[in-house]
Amino acid sequence: METIAGAISDTQQPTAYRNQEIQELTNIFAGRLPSLTRIAARLVGNAADAEDAVQDAFLSAYAHLDQFRGQAQMSTWLTTIVINAARMKVRRRPRQAHIPLDQENREQDHPPFSEMLSDRRPSPEELCRSRELAERLAQASLQLSPALRGTFQLSAMDGLSTRETAQALGIPEGTVKARVARARKKLKQLLQAS
Repeated sequence: METIAGAISDTQQPTAYRNQEIQELTNIFAGRLPSLTRIAARLVGNAADAEDAVQDAFLSAYAHLDQFRGQAQMSTWLTTIVINAARMKVRRRPRQAHIPLDQENREQDHPPFSEMLSDRRPSPEELCRSRELAERLAQASLQLSPALRGTFQLSAMDGLSTRETAQALGIPEGTVKARVARARKKLKQLLQAS
């Protein structure tokens, strides 16, 4: 399998400066691969196309490294190329047919699609139940100790990971896990008692 560096013809052998740029590009790519893939995934909507877009972007950046002028950081330049590669992936997708939801299909004697689709929104009863539960949970959490309440709020309510919660509170990850478990147990007892 031919490597990228092996793809350069003899007439285009890189200079020492170009070798430095290639190394910098490779380091940035390796260090920021997960974030570049996430950026592409937000634009294209799925992981496979995002990975393809990032790979296309890297190959494009390598092929056009001579166009990098140094007016911005190379990581910014590479991110812009990733965004453009992801947009090109989206543009190349086949257009989907437009089917009006409220038009009857008289040829096959079907009602409009809008009548066949179910409503995915929560019912008023479900909304009421979830609001009541949230209020009960908020009231019950006031009965927790400040340490348990703060840890539970960051982890379970605000959605921070165990590592992020530990960093925010300046405590070990094991302590976060223990506090969250104790808070859940206490809240369960409080909610069952009320």
